[in-house]
Amino acid sequence: MSKSINSLAEKADQLYTIREHRLAMQKEVDALQATETALREELIASISKSDATGVAGKLVRVTVVTKPKPTLKSWDDLITYCRRRNAWDLIQHRINETAVKERWDDGKEIPGVETYNVVTLSMNKV
Repeated sequence: MSKSINSLAEKADQLYTIREHRLAMQKEVDALQATETALREELIASISKSDATGVAGKLVRVTVVTKPKPTLKSWDDLITYCRRRNAWDLIQHRINETAVKERWDDGKEIPGVETYNVVTLSMNKV
């Protein structure tokens, strides 16, 4: 093999090694996040059931905070509102790639939607 090919082969192996290391670390991070989530939910439930609004440890004080979060009740009403007030910033403009692919797989065309190619790498352990 030429030097250039060897160099590319080494980079491919390096990519694989780094990716495997990252995935192993991600498993650890996911486990920590699961523990963090469980503790958060336990504290919210326990503090909410008590007369307290929070609790203090040696390192931190946690307080249960309730904030309003928007949720869609009627898509039709929202679209009507956006049209009348030109308030399209209320909506995120993106398409559902899975739904589009399913329709394309069924041979259906979707007006206003086109495709472009994304270049990626495929890795198979040798």
